[in-house]
Amino acid sequence: MIVITGASGQLGRLVIQSLLTKVPASRIVAAVRNPEKISDLAAQGVQVRRADYTDSASLDAAFQGAEKVLLISSSEVGQRLAQHRNAINAARRAGVALLAYTSLLHADTSPLGLAGEHVATEAWLKQSGVPFVLLRNGWYTENYLASIPPALQHGAFIGSAGEGRIASAARADYAEAAAVALTTPEQSGKVYELAGDGAYTLAGFAAELSRQSGKAIPYVDMSENEYKSALVSAGLPEPIAGLLADSDSGASRGGLFDDTRQLSALIGRPTTPLAVSMRAALA
Repeated sequence: MIVITGASGQLGRLVIQSLLTKVPASRIVAAVRNPEKISDLAAQGVQVRRADYTDSASLDAAFQGAEKVLLISSSEVGQRLAQHRNAINAARRAGVALLAYTSLLHADTSPLGLAGEHVATEAWLKQSGVPFVLLRNGWYTENYLASIPPALQHGAFIGSAGEGRIASAARADYAEAAAVALTTPEQSGKVYELAGDGAYTLAGFAAELSRQSGKAIPYVDMSENEYKSALVSAGLPEPIAGLLADSDSGASRGGLFDDTRQLSALIGRPTTPLAVSMRAALA
């Protein structure tokens, strides 16, 4: 039995869709805070159980009988470590044979502010005694694709990543990697640095957007503070704006680059190119 936490999220749903091609639906448990959100998965034969990272009893119930657990990192930045500890402790009580955790690319050396809670979670995993595999995910291409509408509206793509190269991949690529790790023997102790096969600068991203959209969209590079202020002015909450600006700044220092191609090796195919993901987004 394989339990997927955060199963109603974008990554969790994709992991389950990939698992459904590898194992019977009856072996998959979708663990979510609000089970009603995934009635469609229940209709496919997937077991649905309530699990809240802040409720240890719900995690114990959700992990009952589990052989493997995918701990998808919480989206609640600042509260992640306590929530992840609850899930790891529940996995230990359940006696799971493997816990896969979605960490951050090169978490232990990353310049991104996001890395802190991932590093602390990895440390807790190591001392927990639970067998684990680290899926250190790089950037999702979708993170930048979400900025296409405002870029087209305002005639510029803004950021603070400088000349930093970004080796992103489609969210579905990372989901497939998780499904492979969960269904392949002898994964305990492995650390995967997962990133796209190709890399681009944000100027390159803007050039590809210009080519595909038929509009001249230059990249405007800003300081981290200028970019944060621009995002706040556009209506983003200050903590989210700060996180995005910090991540771009980290990218300028190599934080989102990796060229080892461990992701494509794990999934057995090339990662989805930026041009393909952008074409789909524009469509």
